[in-house]
Amino acid sequence: MLIVVGIVLILLALLGAPLFAVIGAAVLLNFWLEGTNLTVVPLEIYSLAEMPVLLAIPLFTFAGYLLAESGAPQRLVRITNVFFGWMPGGLAAVSLAICAMFTAFTGASGVTIVALGGLLYPALKQAGYPERYSLGLVTTSGSIGLLFAPSLPLILYGVVAQQLNVGRAVSISDLFLAGILPGVLIVVMLAVYGLWQRRGVVQARTPFSMREALGALRAAAWELPLPFVVLGGIYSGFFAVSEAAAVTAIYVFIVEVLIHREIRFTALPKLMRESMVLVGAILIVLGMSLASTNYLLDAEIPSRLLGYIRSHVHSALGFLLLLNLFLLALGMMLDIFSALVIMVPLILPIAVGYDINPVHLGIIFLANMEIAYLMPPMGMNLFIAMYRFDRPMLEIFRAVLPFVAILATAVLIITYWPGLSLALIRH
Repeated sequence: MLIVVGIVLILLALLGAPLFAVIGAAVLLNFWLEGTNLTVVPLEIYSLAEMPVLLAIPLFTFAGYLLAESGAPQRLVRITNVFFGWMPGGLAAVSLAICAMFTAFTGASGVTIVALGGLLYPALKQAGYPERYSLGLVTTSGSIGLLFAPSLPLILYGVVAQQLNVGRAVSISDLFLAGILPGVLIVVMLAVYGLWQRRGVVQARTPFSMREALGALRAAAWELPLPFVVLGGIYSGFFAVSEAAAVTAIYVFIVEVLIHREIRFTALPKLMRESMVLVGAILIVLGMSLASTNYLLDAEIPSRLLGYIRSHVHSALGFLLLLNLFLLALGMMLDIFSALVIMVPLILPIAVGYDINPVHLGIIFLANMEIAYLMPPMGMNLFIAMYRFDRPMLEIFRAVLPFVAILATAVLIITYWPGLSLALIRH
């Protein structure tokens, strides 16, 4: 009976049933079979209200949507192009850096492709980059900001990991620090590939103009301090992550609505609704996942899995290799938020059993998800780029293949060099 119900739930998920409903049904069934009072499920969902850090998710998301709707993308492209666009391969590096920062604040790669793709794709082609490379870079760039603060997946991983109490502290500020060097590594590797693509292209480069530089700085004067205010405030201890999110939302609102006046007050309800739809989807799945985690821990499923895996995989290196393959396959089937809340409760205790730092595991998880965004059948970036640039799926996939290879190399470095992730948080 239980097997039949499990198969039915899996089929419902594959056919498009809401993920929270499938998880909730499985949790309720398991608790009922164990004879546990089913009120534990709504109590776990209610416990979300007791997590102050969760305030950061809606606030950062709303700030990101405001930035995407305003003229901030154009100003950021202009200022980085002025200072770096004159260099060989500079425009590719600029595109990568801008998209990474934009994805970090919006929390959604699709928003980055839609908001910046129309600016960067023609600019890359005009600068002499091959069309396939330009298409692949813009499609790939939408996801490379997942490792940079204040990335929503980083925050969500921290929230889930903290609930598991695996014996090692998992602070969100540590995750923010841990993502810096791996994120920079990925951007640098992709930028070097862009420089190699630019080889042999003879084209006059626009000389650096002080007048244009000053004009670009003036235009973006209000947006430029934002990362320093947010991250500086967190790491100086001046305010917590949730307070940083509130400061970010207020600051962006003042700049884009009151100072630049690029977003009308009448447009705010629509932006709030769109941003909170994303937040609501995350939170309802997270609530059901916390109830599921409670059941998994009560049933000692992670410890049983650890015992089974230890009997077949005898080293942490072997486990990490299998983990990368599993996460890649997982990301091809689930969106990043669902993958986090469903699999972290299972994977994290096992990884700790192999003496893998939970913070390092979070960076490995998200680095793999960056690749999964680009892989069929469910690679989100492929579908968004297909509609954004009106190109066939096969053409988009061929364009991103070299980038996938570079990202896979970076993931192996991040996986087997834990010091890269942990260097900044060691005391």
